[in-house]
Amino acid sequence: MVNKSRHYQEQIEPPQPMDESWWEAVLAQEDEQIESNLGRSARASAAVSHWDELRHDQLGEDEYLNWEQAFELYEQDQVIRLAVSGCNRGGLLVSGEHLHGFVPLSHLVEYPCQSEDPESWLATYLDRMLDLKVIECDRERGRVVFSERAAQSHPGSRNTLLTNLTPGNCAKGIVTNITDFGVFVDLGGVEGLVHVSEISWGRVQHPSGVVSLGQEVVVYVISVDPKRARVALSLKRLHKNPWETAEIRYVPGQIADAVITSIVPFGAFARLEEGLDGLIHVSEIASGDDPDALAGLFEGQPVRVRILHVDAPKQRLGLSLKLNDELVLS
Repeated sequence: MVNKSRHYQEQIEPPQPMDESWWEAVLAQEDEQIESNLGRSARASAAVSHWDELRHDQLGEDEYLNWEQAFELYEQDQVIRLAVSGCNRGGLLVSGEHLHGFVPLSHLVEYPCQSEDPESWLATYLDRMLDLKVIECDRERGRVVFSERAAQSHPGSRNTLLTNLTPGNCAKGIVTNITDFGVFVDLGGVEGLVHVSEISWGRVQHPSGVVSLGQEVVVYVISVDPKRARVALSLKRLHKNPWETAEIRYVPGQIADAVITSIVPFGAFARLEEGLDGLIHVSEIASGDDPDALAGLFEGQPVRVRILHVDAPKQRLGLSLKLNDELVLS
């Protein structure tokens, strides 16, 4: 699964480990995403209420959830068979004798990448038995997260993979989840995260615009924490940083081909090449205070632009659609 590549390593920077503050920020964002998936209002639903009752019953959480067993399953990367006891739009609730938790939608093997009504689809799982692995066990938060996808790999494979993953190498994986803050990639029993800041050297509106669920990708391994099963990945480090030579290749007054990537209230962003996005301010789209200046632009539109300024250290690029005070469109 892990693949060293001289071609990639010649182009990319040495790996820089992610410090604890980076991971804390990611985990905070992940919690917000989980809350969003579960739905704060959905906590009133029968399925989630049942899960909460199991966790917070008067006899105490520890009486109902065998944390020792949960940690043992996690540490040994063992498979366990549990029954589906409930569902909501975010995934399934599973339970067994003194063991229960949550299976996120993206961790189901049969999960369709596109589903207009995921909750109805998830309801078909009720009372089914699933083979699962524990992928998160957090007693402080009272949270045990399971994965059916991870259970497809052999017991103990996660520990082997974490040992073999080396920062600076490349690996292949499958995109299993896309969030506002990044992309989760299954490396074969271990999920790694490509943070949104590591997706592209250029501007990223949303990770879903770059990758799709179920897509096979090659990723660059930034750092690995075997003890916490944290793997930081990158897509952009597979390519040389185009900003390093941007000031040499693009100079003020130069005319270049570009493609409109997004429209914003104050103008539009255009891409000169992968990783190099510049801003066309609304004042550089039409003469005067034209309220409909943006009306003639759309995402994916090819344009000819004039370079106004290049600030590589700050990764800023100013562009104009005016050439000799005339609007330039192609």
